Amino acid sequence: MPRLLAAFALILPLLAVPTTFPAAGGMPAGSDGPALSLGPGADLRRSAAELAALPEARDITLPSDHVHGPGPWQFRAVPLSMLARAAGVEPNGMLAVIASDGFVAQIPGNLALQSEPDRSRAWLAIEPPERPWPNIPGKAHSAGPFYVIWERPELSRISTEYWVYQVVALRAEQRPEQRWPQLLPDAALPADAPERRGMALFLANCLPCHRMSGAGEAELGPDLNRPMNPTRYFQRAALLRYIRDPASVRSWPEQRMTGFPPETLPDTAIEDIVRYLEHMAGR
Repeated sequence: MPRLLAAFALILPLLAVPTTFPAAGGMPAGSDGPALSLGPGADLRRSAAELAALPEARDITLPSDHVHGPGPWQFRAVPLSMLARAAGVEPNGMLAVIASDGFVAQIPGNLALQSEPDRSRAWLAIEPPERPWPNIPGKAHSAGPFYVIWERPELSRISTEYWVYQVVALRAEQRPEQRWPQLLPDAALPADAPERRGMALFLANCLPCHRMSGAGEAELGPDLNRPMNPTRYFQRAALLRYIRDPASVRSWPEQRMTGFPPETLPDTAIEDIVRYLEHMAGR
């Protein structure tokens, strides 16, 4: 409790008028432009100007950026750890990062709270209205007004799904398998079963866009077990390839899934995800 009160003290001087939780398709706007909703009831809102003016704000230079590619790229940003603490995130919980298009990343609390200089560290980048960022390649909008970026992502094998753009809200949550027990594989499986590893990988890399048997809150992709699991209509080799590089299997005008590079999701990890999907198809 003292940690939570201290974290809220950092932002209480900037309190704005409470608002309702933003709809997935809309960007909440305050008197100073787009605003970030923060907290369990999304009852705190910070404008880009307010966040950029915080004493903790820094200029962060990245050699490469997941969205924009090779850099260097420079961002004005505030520590995500500070905002996560203010939202009430605990190390064994999750930080839900909600984007305007229905994407919802569930970042483990211990990662969101990391602030040590020798570890992967997350920041919330703030798009300056006077110098808008370039559009995301292939899209008609930028990553702003708020974008979760990572320093040294390789140290903690940060999922590409944890680089969240067009963020509208941050919220503390329980772990997904606690919120939605239907995500869990059979309790009789051994602790080191590939299906259990696959569930952890699914939560990090698939749940931000998809649901599983109704579990989840993302609005981008289809449920991967209802009405039919993809292992029932994909040949196995095609499914493995589809997860790696969807466009190499099929493409359509509104395709959003971009796949996963081997350095982020090696072949063994994709195999574990498919093992999890195959297991869940029978549950």
